[in-house]
Amino acid sequence: MANIPLRQIRAVIAVCEEGSFTRAAQRENATQSGISQHVAAVERTLKVKLFERTTGGITPTPAGLRYYKRCVEAVGTLEHAAEEARSFAGEVTGDLRIGLMPTFTRAVLAPVLDDFVPRCPEVRLHIVEGYSALLTEMVLDDLLDFAVVPAFEGTIGLKSRMLVRDREMMISGPRAGFTPLAPLRLAECPPLKIVVPGPDNIRRRNLETYFQAHGVEIAAMLEMDAMIATLEFVARSNWVTILPSVISVNDIGRGELIVNPIADPELHAEFVVVQPTRRTLSTQARLFLQRFEAEVAHIHQVWNRAIAPVRPGNLRAANS
Repeated sequence: MANIPLRQIRAVIAVCEEGSFTRAAQRENATQSGISQHVAAVERTLKVKLFERTTGGITPTPAGLRYYKRCVEAVGTLEHAAEEARSFAGEVTGDLRIGLMPTFTRAVLAPVLDDFVPRCPEVRLHIVEGYSALLTEMVLDDLLDFAVVPAFEGTIGLKSRMLVRDREMMISGPRAGFTPLAPLRLAECPPLKIVVPGPDNIRRRNLETYFQAHGVEIAAMLEMDAMIATLEFVARSNWVTILPSVISVNDIGRGELIVNPIADPELHAEFVVVQPTRRTLSTQARLFLQRFEAEVAHIHQVWNRAIAPVRPGNLRAANS
């Protein structure tokens, strides 16, 4: 059986994820020639070519991609074993770097922190708010332990798991004239003036697909990747926006913003936890995510109670 040193395996992983010997060397605090020698040594041992040099960079061969996937599984298992051993020390300590979208920072984050911070006072917590493209890039660059982003096709260097499938709501201000909590069939609404995220946002593409597939008329569209500004603008105008239920649970019954479930058909958004493929989640990350998922589940229970009395057959497009 081939005995390949761990440093050589890490070199293969780095080249595959970075697509460049130079960037792989920077990541591994090594020289470019050193990384090249490690990769060449693995290829000699396995007697198979792992990478092709192209004008666009370094790409793995089919054998290289298969070997990479097995390597990250093995390295992840080693890191998980180390994390389990450290957990026997009892006290949870260390850094925790998290990326969250505004979808989750407005209503989910505060109660999670209120519970997590007193339970884990020795954890040095750093939370970054941003949109999916930025957070995904930060995870790839190892600047975040994990991030919560909309579900996407995936990429080399990242692994993901489903966190939540959330129902979308239409949010408007009193001037728009919608009945609070009444399910809406958007195709029967008057043409909407709607605030949407920018074209690079995954949710934007999902919204446009829904509008086209179900005959939703749009009178005007305003692009805004600024959540607080979007909600403030909608609250004082006759424009609307569409957001997941988790962000708007605290608006139930307050009157400043009107929330309506989208129905017939419903519209959902899926969110995943992404993390570097080569790393396992730390104890503090797993504890945070457990509390985070519990809070999302609680919010869904609140929504189920709030909209349960309104039957789907009694849909309204707007106030009469």
